[in-house]
Amino acid sequence: MSSHREAPETSMDPVADNTDVYAFVSPDRPDTVTLIANFIPFQKPDGGPNFYEFGEDVLYQIHVANRGTAESDITYQFRFSTRVRDEDTFLYNTGPITSIHDATWNRPQRYTVTRVSQGRKVVLGDFLCPPCNIGPRGTPDFRKLSEEATHVSRGRRFYAGQRADGFFVDIGSVFDLGTLRPFQHLHLIPSADAMGVDGLKTYNVHSIAIQVPITELTRHGNRPTDPTHADAVIGVYASASRRRSRMLDPKTGRRVGHGPWQQVSRLANPLFNEVLVPMAEKDEWNMLPPRADDRFAKYVNHPELGRLLPALYPGVFPHLAAYSKPRADLHAILLTGIPSGVVPGFQNYTGAVEADLVRLNVAIPPSDKPNPLGLVGGDPAGFPNGRRVFDDTTTVELRAIAGATIPLVDPSYTPDAAAAGITDGTKNENPPYLDRFPYLGYANGGYQTMPGTSAVSGGL
Repeated sequence: MSSHREAPETSMDPVADNTDVYAFVSPDRPDTVTLIANFIPFQKPDGGPNFYEFGEDVLYQIHVANRGTAESDITYQFRFSTRVRDEDTFLYNTGPITSIHDATWNRPQRYTVTRVSQGRKVVLGDFLCPPCNIGPRGTPDFRKLSEEATHVSRGRRFYAGQRADGFFVDIGSVFDLGTLRPFQHLHLIPSADAMGVDGLKTYNVHSIAIQVPITELTRHGNRPTDPTHADAVIGVYASASRRRSRMLDPKTGRRVGHGPWQQVSRLANPLFNEVLVPMAEKDEWNMLPPRADDRFAKYVNHPELGRLLPALYPGVFPHLAAYSKPRADLHAILLTGIPSGVVPGFQNYTGAVEADLVRLNVAIPPSDKPNPLGLVGGDPAGFPNGRRVFDDTTTVELRAIAGATIPLVDPSYTPDAAAAGITDGTKNENPPYLDRFPYLGYANGGYQTMPGTSAVSGGL
């Protein structure tokens, strides 16, 4: 699920692999929007001595579309550079790192942020990342390092560095022939029901997070207050690009990029490339802009997983099995946004252009009582209206695929009873989310993280 190892090429290039994108009106600063793009999946916290970092040869970007064309009207570009202080040691740190400025951090990384709009480039800052969370001796106060690496400049906030992975899903179960542990007695190959297992527990990611005024993102530079107005909706996606040619420098052993930039990874909604796009087209999808997604609309209108659920759970989804119409509900949620009149008092429609974007209605304020099921749970401030770090997108999308959202566009359809309760049974088991920027939990520490259990099929 989400976008961890979602395509053959990106699975071999984790530094450029975009895992999750979040976009939401900041709950503690509701005149701003927070945008987060995560990269480098499945970071084992104790993975030293070459700990994780952003790629110097990767162009990371967060795109905002605000004119209904799925084009990048505003782009935030991030370029990283790394310094080796002491070339005579193999160590990442030569002593405790008590500040992001300490000389004991042997491989500090910094980045520039550039805003591009209408061909005009404005450099917003040059900032330091935090180190990875090594442990109580190497990074004795990681929270302090994280706070030092949260930069404030001209009313904007920036953070780029390691965080706990905020996404949760039972990966080991879902990809074992679509098993959902809480209901696996109903599976084609049944076994006793069990609790869901968060496959991302103890893992970290590298996050790029920005918090900017709403007026910086909207089409007319205003702060909309009417949720029904078209200008209240923005579309967001993130991407990673590499030079089209890379050559190995025999003197340094490093690859050097040449030529123009080529997008190699992109992401907006969780699930899209991971589950909807066929294996043979995943790499192509990653290289195309969202405005080209009309060629993939057929996979949204007739999702493979929608056919598999009745086959894998015999007799559980008879209504879904008999439904042959195009999935207009998924088409709206994932490709155009939900137009007015479908959900009372709500819309995040960006126009007829079919494109995978996280669509956020910035005129809808943060909820006083947020529901992790977002819109389907009665909370219009949550997914698929943008995406907050705690939104249970796995459950929402499983229920949507299972047919729970079909009646929104086809009142003649009655969902199967199981559609309202389907879930993988997981919750966030990483460090808790924060109530302030950058909202994702502090990174798991290498020393503190204990290995889990393992087993082999067949009882060995």
